[in-house]
Amino acid sequence: MFIHELTHHQCAEILERVEFGRLACSRLDQPYVVPIRFSYDADRNCLYGFSSVGRKIEWMRENPKVCVEVEDIESSERWTTLVIFGRFEEIGDSPEQAGSRQRIWELFQQRPQWWFPAAAKVSGREPHSMVIYRIQIDRMTGRRSTKG
Repeated sequence: MFIHELTHHQCAEILERVEFGRLACSRLDQPYVVPIRFSYDADRNCLYGFSSVGRKIEWMRENPKVCVEVEDIESSERWTTLVIFGRFEEIGDSPEQAGSRQRIWELFQQRPQWWFPAAAKVSGREPHSMVIYRIQIDRMTGRRSTKG
């Protein structure tokens, strides 16, 4: 098996087709990793997500430095992983963010069930308010394995 470093362009190609990843955030020296669904915006070099307010959003509001891990696995010998370092930014309802909200809506519509699981009802909990957010990509790295 050989492992190859990916270029920025190759990483972007993966992000164009993959919609699930793992978000890592931290608060008070405690890491937290959670699966997320996202849409990639190559023009703005960012990921967009949608979530109910909970631990993930509260922690990112306090410490906006985050990391996202994405994988595309065909087999134990053929896989690709990306690690994305970036900053959380909440997208609000202000007129200044209208363009961002429109772009997010366009990207979300390209993915069936873009709202799931963020808007799904969690048993035994009251409904939470919803947040649309952006992970502005500072840098990303990727590796791909290929068979001998």
